[in-house]
Amino acid sequence: MADQVADTTTQPSVPSEDGPNLDEVSPPAAGRRGGRWLRLTLLIAGLSLLLVVGGTATAGWLYARSVESQVDKVEVFTALPQAQRPVKAVEKAANFLIVGSDSRDPDTSGSRTDTIILAHLPADRDSAQLVSIPRDTWVRVPDPTGTDGGHDDKINSAYANGGTPLLVQTVEAFTGVRIDHVVLIDFGGFAEIIDAVGGIELAVDESFTSVHPPYRQFTAGLQQMDGDTALDYARQRYQFTDGDFTRVRHQQEIIAAVLDQASGEGLLTDPGRLNDFLRATADAVSVDESTSVFDTVWALRQLRSADLTMLTSPSSGTGQQDGQSVVFPDEAQAAALYEAIRTDTVDEWLREHPTVS
Repeated sequence: MADQVADTTTQPSVPSEDGPNLDEVSPPAAGRRGGRWLRLTLLIAGLSLLLVVGGTATAGWLYARSVESQVDKVEVFTALPQAQRPVKAVEKAANFLIVGSDSRDPDTSGSRTDTIILAHLPADRDSAQLVSIPRDTWVRVPDPTGTDGGHDDKINSAYANGGTPLLVQTVEAFTGVRIDHVVLIDFGGFAEIIDAVGGIELAVDESFTSVHPPYRQFTAGLQQMDGDTALDYARQRYQFTDGDFTRVRHQQEIIAAVLDQASGEGLLTDPGRLNDFLRATADAVSVDESTSVFDTVWALRQLRSADLTMLTSPSSGTGQQDGQSVVFPDEAQAAALYEAIRTDTVDEWLREHPTVS
């Protein structure tokens, strides 16, 4: 299915003294584009620093606008049957769907997405919760026109068969959470982002050898990784007893590590590295037309990895369905988690479920 990219782009507005309001954006438009991975807040530290020490607020704004202009804007929402979408319960909270695929992964073919993350930003913007939905989760995929009940399939089949709009429709039907914004990131461009921050250090949980050339050896303990090595690490699943669940956990660890590196003093005080990082991230990211990268960065500029809670959508185990290996959702636990996201009460839910991760 061919990717469709909107011709128009949205320019960021100059922030007020209190900064722009993430919720005051124009209604989303329609369309879709191929899968991409990571989270938009990787731009937080750099752009906010430019506003503070970039000479003048105007200079920082002009640079931010030049970065914004490199981010592809895509249409998503107007293709959806609006009457069937969940009602937004808390206006100032925001829910992002982060979607990505790795076209260079030897184990991936076609247009199925590898990564599906529901990112919840509470109304106070003091934290964020990222819920990874395993790509093999067995769900009801709605009919794109909303005229019939749809069919059961893996959640990532929605993207393969109907692009980003059908994936949004499927996630909304599964979670009951209204999606406000979509972030699409190319996993292939992720290596450049990691290299731009100087690599990342990860705690490898067990020793194993990659199943892909050049068959890297990963040794348990702290390991410094460049972009290609981190991508290889994030792709592995066959060596682990819980397969894709380990892969999801490794992806979450990489997100946190990159965010910490991006907000570190070394990157922020080196104009050349900072520029390389911002440009690499802008090249890798696409967003829906209603999302201003600049406004989002400003609203989330205080977040660090310690403010993130990484979760995996509750499941009741794995099995076979229609000849496929699938993940069965724990419907009761998942419903409780997504109701907390919908009503912006995740902190309370987490206090009641202190061992959930």
